Amino acid sequence: MSLEVNLTNQIKRPKPSFTLEFKQDAVKLITEKGYTHQQAADSLGISLSAIGRWSRAERGPAHTSLAKTAALNLSDHAELLRLRKENERLRMEREILKKAGLEIQPVIATVLKFSVMAIKNSTFFLVD
Repeated sequence: MSLEVNLTNQIKRPKPSFTLEFKQDAVKLITEKGYTHQQAADSLGISLSAIGRWSRAERGPAHTSLAKTAALNLSDHAELLRLRKENERLRMEREILKKAGLEIQPVIATVLKFSVMAIKNSTFFLVD
């Protein structure tokens, strides 16, 4: 892990990334075990704002309204990200196959053309 030093000689740490399971378990400390946000943050060594964000995301919107877009909980958000990545991968594969198909079509046409010519120029004998 590399640390950068900015102009005021303060150490800039890279932003930590946490798994979905870790976030959900952290929120369970608050919702199921009765921890306060501060106690959960202190015991896990994370910021109070992070645990607050995760808790709000897991709870969902406070007021459900048709005019507002629905907020996703953590597991729905992770599923959405996974599906978006898969969708992008499939689009790329489709484009590659389209391009390959366009390159192969002239070859197939040529092979078929010579096959038909070979059949026309051949003599067939029927044998009993």
